[in-house]
Amino acid sequence: MTAIRERHMNTYQLLKHVHLTTVAVTLVLFVLRGVWMMLDSPRLQRRWVKVLPHVNDTILLVSALWMAVGIWRYPMVFHGWITAKIVALLVYIVLGTVALKRGRSKTIRGAAFIGGLAVFAYIVQTAYSKSVLPF
Repeated sequence: MTAIRERHMNTYQLLKHVHLTTVAVTLVLFVLRGVWMMLDSPRLQRRWVKVLPHVNDTILLVSALWMAVGIWRYPMVFHGWITAKIVALLVYIVLGTVALKRGRSKTIRGAAFIGGLAVFAYIVQTAYSKSVLPF
């Protein structure tokens, strides 16, 4: 039983490391693309700028789901902070889309960008504190 538990902990730690790394990459790419958007930079049209965030976010989501399944050992136990993160993630995606693609003006895009950063901070704090109200 100890070897199985140790293997589980090693897998969880690896997943957590992958997850945290992709969180950092997500933030860097969002800020970079947000700055380029505000500057009307042609760099936003480069292929890697359009592909890399999706690849990274897929790895981020898979690692999050895998870890969530790992801590959800008891079907009747409800982790409200995970639900809060999922809802906040959906808000972040909408704000990110408005900030980087769909906003009709730079003012709207800029506001959505700042909102996206605020929601990102909420997600990180919620994960760290494991509380729906982390501040």
